[in-house]
Parts: sequence; structure tokens; C-alpha cells
Amino acid sequence: MTLDLTTTYLGLHLKNPLMASASPLSKKVDTLRRLEDAGAAAVVMYSLFEEQLTHESQELHHYLERGTNSFAESLDYFPELDTYNMGPELYLEHLHNVKRALDIPVIGSLNGISPGGWIDYAQRMEQAGADALELNIYSLPTDPDVSSTALEDIYVQLVRDVRATIKLPIALKLSPFFTSLPHVSKRFVEAGANGLVLFNRFYQPDFDLEELEVIPNLELSTSHELRLPLRWIAILYGRIAADFALTSGVHTAQDVLKAMMAGANVAMMTSTLLTNGIGRAGHTIPGATTMAKHASGEQTQPLQVA
Repeated sequence: MTLDLTTTYLGLHLKNPLMASASPLSKKVDTLRRLEDAGAAAVVMYSLFEEQLTHESQELHHYLERGTNSFAESLDYFPELDTYNMGPELYLEHLHNVKRALDIPVIGSLNGISPGGWIDYAQRMEQAGADALELNIYSLPTDPDVSSTALEDIYVQLVRDVRATIKLPIALKLSPFFTSLPHVSKRFVEAGANGLVLFNRFYQPDFDLEELEVIPNLELSTSHELRLPLRWIAILYGRIAADFALTSGVHTAQDVLKAMMAGANVAMMTSTLLTNGIGRAGHTIPGATTMAKHASGEQTQPLQVA
């Protein structure tokens, strides 16, 4: 008997649990076709940022306080703070073209936190053909008078606002720094989130002591970073009524299997694709299948054991 690696995520039926997470790789249709051919079951588009939609300040201090996306996306917007590679209209056109070109699901991505009209772009992503939306929210708290509850209330209201705008499934990409991750996860799901993506990797600036200036300090993930999301997905699995995506630290077939064992529906990969090429995806799922067959005695069974 063969091992069944098909899975569902956000109501989408996927041929395997390997997804390409948001990164510059999604900026070219040909690259995404290669990812699909290599075995990726779905792709997340790079993020459309709130700042692109509201024309807010792009001063350095703003990025130090909230520029917190994953490594791969950070490569594209820092240090060139005065420009974006693709505006919102071009993004939507690109999303539409990607959806037409690929047979696998395509997930749009919004990155922001403030209430306002920018969230209407969630609906425009839906109209452009996105199969789901990944909402990336984080605001670095610097005000000592703002409590954790107040911050969480802002996040929860944002999820409600986006849910009221679209019918698409919504995945929320989270940081690990909540006071009570299980409690706030439950609130997010009650507000309308269908899935949780654990965890966001943060851009952390450094200082150049010779030039006396802020410099980017961006490092690709390693498999060692897998342990934190593994632990939390295993804790949340069965307690929170949501799908789970594990991101950060997925490099090998072993990492994918560990994610499934913890309770994740999918494992998201980027860093190793940037380092080793898109063909890496083509080796991951066959490798996972071989190892899973060996571990299970070639019995057809789900991998989730959390």
C-alpha cells in the first residue's frame, strides 16, 4: 500500500503538504511554474504592504518599529526604503496572471496592522482569483502605556474587519511573542481566521560600528528553528479549531514529516529554495514519502500524531 500524503489546508485540497511561503520567488510567473513542476502543492504570494496602500511614512524609524516580515520578503524592501518593487495595481495584475498560469492554489498576502481602507485590498485579491488570504500582522510595542490586551484587541478587530470584507479562507501569520498564545489564537479563530501560520521570522537591524549606521542583518533560517513552531503546533493541535501551517526552519524531508507529526496541515519552505534552488522542493516530498513508508510499515495512514 502507498502512503497518502494528500492534505487539506484552509479548505483547499493539496497533493502534498509542501508549500512555498511568501518570498521574492513569487514575483515571476516562470519561477512559480518551476515550483509547481518541482512538487510544491500551493504557493503564497509575497506580501502587499499596508504602506503601499496608505502612502504612510517610509522613514527608517517606522521600519525599525514595524518592518517585521520574513527574511525572504525583507530582502526586497530593505535597505531600499524609498521604493517598492511593485505597486498594488501591478500586484493584483500579477496575482491574476499567476492564478491563470498555475494549477495549484495561490494564496494572496497582506501585511499590515492599522484599521482603514487598505484592507479593502483583501477583497480585490479575492476578485483577482486568490484561493485564500494570508494576513501578516505584527506591531512592535514601544509604548509602555499600551497593554498586551489592548494590542491583541487591535489584532482581533483587524481579523474581524478583513473577515467582513471577503469570503476567502483567512490564515493569520503570527509571532511567537504573545503572552498567552493559546488564548489569543482562540480569539483569532472566533474573529474569523481559518488557519494559523507559525511563526513569522523577524528582520532585526544591526549597527555598523565603523560607518555608524544601521545595517540589515538578515540570515536564512536553519532546521534548528523548527523546534519552536513544532512545540506550539503540537500544543495548539486539538485545542484550537483551525488549520496549522508550520513555517521557519523547513529545509528537509525530515522537517516536513516532523511538521505533520506535530499536527500541521502543511509545511512552508523558502530559505532552502533560495540557497539550494527550486529543485530542492522536488527532492523533499519523495524523500518524505520514503521515510514515512519506512516508519509506518507502508500502511496508508495520516501523519498527524500530535
